[in-house]
Amino acid sequence: MSFSPEKIRKDFPMYAKEGLYDGLPLVYLDNAATTFKPYSVIQSQDRYYTDITANAHRGDYGLAHAVDVAFEGARKEIADFIHALPEEVCFTSGDTMGLNEVAYGIGRTLSAGDEIVLSLEEHASNVLPWFNVAKMTGAVVRYAPLINGRITEESLKAVLSNKTKVVSFATVSNVLGYVLDVKSLAALAHSVGAIYVEDGAQSVPHMATDVRSSDVDFLLFSGHKMLGPVGIGVMYGKKALLERMEPLFAGGEMNARFSKTGNVSLVETPWKFEAGTQNIAGAMGLAEACRYLRSVGFSAIQVHEKKLRELAVDGLKANGNAILYNEDAESGIVTFNVKGVFAQDAAGYLASKGVYVRSGQHCAKLLPEVLSCEATVRASIYLYNTEEDIERLVQASKHAEDFLDVFFA
Repeated sequence: MSFSPEKIRKDFPMYAKEGLYDGLPLVYLDNAATTFKPYSVIQSQDRYYTDITANAHRGDYGLAHAVDVAFEGARKEIADFIHALPEEVCFTSGDTMGLNEVAYGIGRTLSAGDEIVLSLEEHASNVLPWFNVAKMTGAVVRYAPLINGRITEESLKAVLSNKTKVVSFATVSNVLGYVLDVKSLAALAHSVGAIYVEDGAQSVPHMATDVRSSDVDFLLFSGHKMLGPVGIGVMYGKKALLERMEPLFAGGEMNARFSKTGNVSLVETPWKFEAGTQNIAGAMGLAEACRYLRSVGFSAIQVHEKKLRELAVDGLKANGNAILYNEDAESGIVTFNVKGVFAQDAAGYLASKGVYVRSGQHCAKLLPEVLSCEATVRASIYLYNTEEDIERLVQASKHAEDFLDVFFA
């Protein structure tokens, strides 16, 4: 389709609700937290509830077969989207569950003194599971230094050693928004025999992803950040690694048989990681989100996001009251503060003008020591945002010092 954010907005029911909550135009700039969903995704998910409700992989009747076809068809669509094999795509509840699954599976193979490399900009989902692994095994967590806010080859080389067993980075930080050179970082990790884990929560929704080209060992992402439903995500892993990993969850459908003596035989990958009834409707919705993003095209999305980011940065700088933390980032994430105004107060003032952004630490609770501030305001852009959205952000931010007027009006 030809790219037009105004045309794209017609695909999203949330924009039909504009003005419903506060009588103001809807300026939604919190896309790094979650995204709106197009009608096609909602309808695809609803199809499970209205047309083919049955459980997957369990029934010997026609309706159950239709569910199996839809569920496994969704897996293939998503695998194609990231250039993986269907058997390398495991469904999860989201990025957080996937990272815990990987940490548990890899953690069982680590020993005391082994090293796990993270960075200070990682989201809690890519820190806390590794803390648990370190406690469980005696492994050591090390942090690659940020160079001007970025993780570079030099950053990784500074901490890489023959003790490094895992390197786990977000390809796009949810605060600073810089884009990592995943292929080179994965190659560095592999040079010392380490596994490279890619947190793709903020990258997969915005740029083409090719796990074959990047050669990452694992990739995790969530559906709700890429126009898909909540409660569905993906754990990609190289098949050989998945086959060696133990699943975190146990229950129905992930086992072939078990005995009263405790002997358990697992089914094949990827199903051994999918204990219990899966979010079938969510998988169908996520597959449709992949189709939708493909139809728009990532090249067009990135050009659009870059244009809006530049407008936002230039406008905030022109206001004269903004502190920008990632002026030169490549993604659609713009992180800033208004001088003399606490982040939550600034966000509250923006909300009073119909501009919805995120404020706080954004779950990256190690980053404040790098930024030398406790909290920031984050505006995050996506394909349906317009130049008018950015103009409203800039104009509202210009007067954010008046935040007390909101509370005492």
